[in-house]
Amino acid sequence: MFEFSGVRIAFDGTPVLDQLDLRIAPGRTTVLIGPSGCGKSTILRLMIGLLRADSGSVRFESHAVTPDRVRALRQRMGYVIQDGGLFPHLRADQNAALMARHLGWSETRIAQRLRELAALAHLPAEALERFPAQLSGGQRQRVSLMRALMLDPDVLLLDEPLGALDPMIRADLQADLREIFRRLGKTVVTVTHDMGEAAYLGDVIVLLRGGSIVQAGSVSDLLERPADPFVTRFINAQRSPLDALEAGA
Repeated sequence: MFEFSGVRIAFDGTPVLDQLDLRIAPGRTTVLIGPSGCGKSTILRLMIGLLRADSGSVRFESHAVTPDRVRALRQRMGYVIQDGGLFPHLRADQNAALMARHLGWSETRIAQRLRELAALAHLPAEALERFPAQLSGGQRQRVSLMRALMLDPDVLLLDEPLGALDPMIRADLQADLREIFRRLGKTVVTVTHDMGEAAYLGDVIVLLRGGSIVQAGSVSDLLERPADPFVTRFINAQRSPLDALEAGA
């Protein structure tokens, strides 16, 4: 679905991605994970055309992601940014239907799609009439997901969609996201710092460090066949205090 070949991009002279080669398989959930600054979010922005590589190529279904193609390609991609990115002056339903109205969908078609997506995202119907400030953090993320899915895109890109939520809401949304990913069967690329979340959601986990891929594979591959000592260190660093207590019991 996506192919990165020798991609390099630098900000203020500092490389963020360095000769990156990456393939994203269609119909699967790929999780990008790694320390802060390793290039995870930059990869998503290159996919959707918000950034251009300094060198190398980014291709979507064999077509280069170039400025002349970006507008059409974006209508085939749903994008959930950090913290949701809802417009505060628009109600939830207006946020979710923004692109559909821009493209001239009828109000009947929009209303039907909103009902479908609210059921899929487990968002109460009455919440659609509220403004973002009147919604909980979890509800705002559900609305953001609805907006990303409004046009029934081929690809869903999520940039740390659960990072700012408290643990219980985050756990509920993780379960809902996994159900949605499996039900829709779309190509999903999501970014997280959380190895547990990556293992729960991902078919393929791509661990990055310093703009390069350290290892890509299933969670079993990373746990049982680490390609580099960094893989084990990264996983062990995310063990919770409860895990440590249980290991010492």
